[in-house]
Amino acid sequence: MLSLLVVWHSASGATRALVEAAVDGASDPAIAKAGRLVEVRVVEALHTGVEDVLDADGYLLATPENFGYMSGGLKDFFDRIYYPCLDHTRGKPYRLVVKAGGDGAGAVGAVVPLATGLGWRSVGEPLVVRGEVSDADLDAARELGGSLAAGLALDLW
Repeated sequence: MLSLLVVWHSASGATRALVEAAVDGASDPAIAKAGRLVEVRVVEALHTGVEDVLDADGYLLATPENFGYMSGGLKDFFDRIYYPCLDHTRGKPYRLVVKAGGDGAGAVGAVVPLATGLGWRSVGEPLVVRGEVSDADLDAARELGGSLAAGLALDLW
């Protein structure tokens, strides 16, 4: 069985709504029928440990944009797992979701170099949601989660 680790932080609940939609997409039963089974593990960033990261085959990261940067919770996650995982997770796929109050560029610009430094492979552009979360944004998050999990199941990543 493959494992997709969803690491997220949300203060207002908007990022959580996007995560829930992404998890819904990643948990679509059609994915297992098309390929291998993918277990979706959702762990809040402050509670995600090195073993969670090492045991995963792919990652979905979700953060609000706080003061033009990633959330403190996601930064704490990277601080704790970076060096212990550095030589053990190279080549694994990831996607990023940012709930932005501004343009989201600062949060994306903070997360991408860390993921790249870990050797993770971006398998799609970050989903940046600006302003209020709409039904179209939730659909985009659902599609992002589904495509990430399907790519794992079909051994595309």
